[in-house]
Amino acid sequence: MPHAVSHLRAARLARSAKPFLARGGFKRERCADCRLVPSHCMCALRPSLTTSAGVCLLMADIEPLKPSNTGWLVADVVRDTFAFGWKRTETDPALLALLRDPQWHPYVVFPGRYAAPERVVRTVQPPASLRDEARKKRPLFILLDGTWSEARKMFRRSPYLDRLPVLSLEPDQTSQYKLRNSGRNDHFCTSEVAALCMNLAGERAAEQMLEAYLAVFTQHYLHAKNQQPIAMDGAAHQRLREVSFTATQRI
Repeated sequence: MPHAVSHLRAARLARSAKPFLARGGFKRERCADCRLVPSHCMCALRPSLTTSAGVCLLMADIEPLKPSNTGWLVADVVRDTFAFGWKRTETDPALLALLRDPQWHPYVVFPGRYAAPERVVRTVQPPASLRDEARKKRPLFILLDGTWSEARKMFRRSPYLDRLPVLSLEPDQTSQYKLRNSGRNDHFCTSEVAALCMNLAGERAAEQMLEAYLAVFTQHYLHAKNQQPIAMDGAAHQRLREVSFTATQRI
């Protein structure tokens, strides 16, 4: 079934005057669902989890079109994933409605040094001063999906985010993302950030699934780019199968 990012991609393609060509990517036919060449398609491996926590992807203009985008992986794994294109002068009414939805407790995930100290939090539990009803809300992680410069622009120029707490992550590991290079080892791809958020929310199965799924996607993507076959019995695939089986047993 198409998810939020695939719908956003389709809408973005419909507005395009010419085909999108990924810079540095392979120029071959791609699967519409996993964005890989058919010989390396991983649709049969696609997992999906029901979680208490949700994810809202605020995506830079062409981010949904990039085959290396990992927000797509988040939408594959976490069923309650929402995706919206970001524009400086326009805001999707559906995004504003989501942020007002009483079932959610939204957090903007961004480094705390860029926000006023009183907005910065490092846990996902609402403050004790809030009423019991508010403490029962589901966490909604707002991820700014784009290059680092695009993410900073989205953070600074989205006034509807100004009233929300800023969740500042403090990971004790470095990024394992190999498909793009930001030039800094303290930057994480969107899927990795989502996994860190799921950890804070106590969603251990989702955290492990995102980590394992990213490893498999990375392997398929790089092997397709280099025209190498995939070893379906390799360590990355075995790990994804183990995590998927464990998650199924918990249901």
